[in-house]
Amino acid sequence: MAKTSRLIQSLLLTAGLLGLPQILAAQNPPPPPPQDPNQQPVPQQTEVHPKNSKEDVEQIGNRDPGRGINFYSLEKEIALGKQLAQEVERSAKMVDDPVVTEYVNRVGQNLVRNSDAKVPFTIKVIDSDVVNAFALPGGFFYVNSGLILRAQEESELAGVMAHEISHVIARHGTKNATKGEIMQLATIPLILLGPGGWTGYALYQGLNLAIPLTYLKFSRNDEREADFLGLQYMYKAGYDPNAYVTFFERIQADERRQPGTIPKIFSTHPPTPERIQNAQKEIARILPARDEYVVTTSEFDTVKARLRSIVFNRKALSNDPSKPTLRSKTERDKDKTGTPTTTGDDDDGRPTLKRRPDGQ
Repeated sequence: MAKTSRLIQSLLLTAGLLGLPQILAAQNPPPPPPQDPNQQPVPQQTEVHPKNSKEDVEQIGNRDPGRGINFYSLEKEIALGKQLAQEVERSAKMVDDPVVTEYVNRVGQNLVRNSDAKVPFTIKVIDSDVVNAFALPGGFFYVNSGLILRAQEESELAGVMAHEISHVIARHGTKNATKGEIMQLATIPLILLGPGGWTGYALYQGLNLAIPLTYLKFSRNDEREADFLGLQYMYKAGYDPNAYVTFFERIQADERRQPGTIPKIFSTHPPTPERIQNAQKEIARILPARDEYVVTTSEFDTVKARLRSIVFNRKALSNDPSKPTLRSKTERDKDKTGTPTTTGDDDDGRPTLKRRPDGQ
């Protein structure tokens, strides 16, 4: 037995295979770490049985999720959205790189083509680190650069975009505005009886000027419907619907590690465990299994790297010490002499008021 052991050892030495621990480890690999069940793809059925057209992905394009009480026609909604979009673009810094904007627009327009959209979409990129995207009534859609950089795969980006597109398709913004106008109409008699008459009503309207956020605060039911429709649209466009769930689970984990990570616009209706579980149920219930999904593309990685470089250069330029800055005269004098120039015993460069001597 001892001779056999020595013979095996000499053969290993002769062959140069001294990595015995590695070989044994390869033959007996350690068990993989337990996976979070939420991170695993949701099992889908080969055949599904939708209860109505809203659950039937084959009916996408032939249905109207935006039906309901709404004082705004589609034409009026587009005009309103254009007005709000002009306000957004006056106050936000836009990404104008043609490669980035063309790619994001193409991803979004592919989702729109595979949706129930009744209006054309205009899609642009905002230069902002905040992980966010929002769509205004009438199809004016903005994606923050922070969202693109935070997504790890194209399907994650597409999932968030599909959700926001769904808010426009379901006409949540103008439906909410309609509810608000109904409430205002209910208060007109009280205002007319008060001082000012119709003037009071005009002032009342003036205090409720429409700003973009007015059309971006959605109810819990609105968010659930946008989740429901968005999953269908990204699935119809060929993307893996599980990516939407994965992205929001990661955002939720980030928020637990570092509170304040979720943008304020998400904080009203954040990606709660209930929303995530509902999305998983809908994937299993209404989306038939497919052999292949689009998860990501090399173009996504290329655009993301390009955008990261653009953002880095922008930040570096904003911190460039050679850029002209506004400084006080005291600061300039201090740079020249090393000490601030003084004109009195206690002059710090600021104007002072002194009492004039009596008799003058």
